[in-house]
Amino acid sequence: MKYLIIALFILTACKQKDSNLTAKEIIDKTIEKAGGENYDHSNIEFTFRNIKYTSTRNNGIFEFTRSFSDSLGNVKDVLDNSGFTRFFNGEKQKLPDTTATKYSNSLNSVHYFIQLPYGLNDKAVQKELVDTTEINGKKYYAIKVSFAQENGGSDHDDVYMYWINKKDFTVDYFAYKYYSGEGGIRFREAYNPREIGGIRFADYKNYKAEPWENVELKDLSNMFENNQLELLSDIKNEAISVKRSND
Repeated sequence: MKYLIIALFILTACKQKDSNLTAKEIIDKTIEKAGGENYDHSNIEFTFRNIKYTSTRNNGIFEFTRSFSDSLGNVKDVLDNSGFTRFFNGEKQKLPDTTATKYSNSLNSVHYFIQLPYGLNDKAVQKELVDTTEINGKKYYAIKVSFAQENGGSDHDDVYMYWINKKDFTVDYFAYKYYSGEGGIRFREAYNPREIGGIRFADYKNYKAEPWENVELKDLSNMFENNQLELLSDIKNEAISVKRSND
């Protein structure tokens, strides 16, 4: 009986501690589960929609690239600590600021999504635990993410919601409301999770809600379960490889 009481006490204490986690503690656990410090010292290569991407991080120094060819020649985009540069057939291009910003944002976006949840501790990120809920019988933390204007980029008005599995601390679903262009809402369902080089990667089913203007992000999980979202695309990252950047 004594050992049973001790076991129940430990279990109760663990549950209480788990239920009192802050948004930051949840994100910290999720990043650690997905790869932790492996993100900070890695060379990642992958193909997305027939375009080759590379990511290098080493002690705060980073470089993101994408390379593709069209009928005119070879293009390589580079985003690093110094900013964005486009090369065409090996020659550096001079671009208008608006064009460079557009290319930079699209390049950064692809790398941001494939390396989730790593970026959720960036300086501009503001995190809030808004709810706990169930999706398809599993329990989740629902964490709202917004961005400070300083260091938040040109899309700092965008708002995200991440549903993090309470048992496994994995990002199984996330959604975002964006205002660039005509604006919209996207909801993504992770599938095909796999670990490569100590980092967790996933593919996504990409859904949209229409009309989107009055939809709250926190309601999207219920809309998903009730088949009220429209499947828009399949987000597949292929030929992924990971090496230590100091190897």
